[in-house]
Amino acid sequence: MKGGRVLGKPFPRTRILLLSISKETSMPFAAHIVLETPRLQLREMNLGDMQALSSILQDETVMYAYNGAFSDEETSAWMQKQLQRYKEFGFGLWAVLLKSTGGMIGQCGITMQDYKGMQVPEIGYLFACKHWHNGYATEAATACREYGFGSLHFKALYSIIRDTNVASQKVALRNGMRKVDAVMKHYRGVDMPHWVYRVERK
Repeated sequence: MKGGRVLGKPFPRTRILLLSISKETSMPFAAHIVLETPRLQLREMNLGDMQALSSILQDETVMYAYNGAFSDEETSAWMQKQLQRYKEFGFGLWAVLLKSTGGMIGQCGITMQDYKGMQVPEIGYLFACKHWHNGYATEAATACREYGFGSLHFKALYSIIRDTNVASQKVALRNGMRKVDAVMKHYRGVDMPHWVYRVERK
């Protein structure tokens, strides 16, 4: 891979094919279910999720760790990046659906991130603020950890979190991770210190 080496190799996964109807276009989209937990369902995002995704990424409260809400263009680019990740790696950030309502409440998944000249698999999560403090992020992140080890056969998984994002740091700790390093990220013209958390496969 350009720019570094990949730790671990993704393996094919079993997919359940459903149909998701876009409210904007009324066109069906294939919905690839990846994971289920007692309360949540994680599936690949599609263009029918743009409205729900926008409500999350364009919320100043949710996006404080990114130094502000996204524009329409940034939100569209975010979606396209996930779709490309699904094609390239077979995984990425997935839509998190609340089983009781069927609505998308956030996103969680595994992405490849640059870290000290390598590409490492990171568990990331981002939820609508009205669904905070219900344990959904921990539930989804834990499922991603098990999937990353059991199905993708990674030897270690990471979460790289801005130093001010205490809530996400607590999720990483509950996910069995420990703080191992600190790095500086440059985003939107701002230097942002980040903590690096890691958990290794037993």
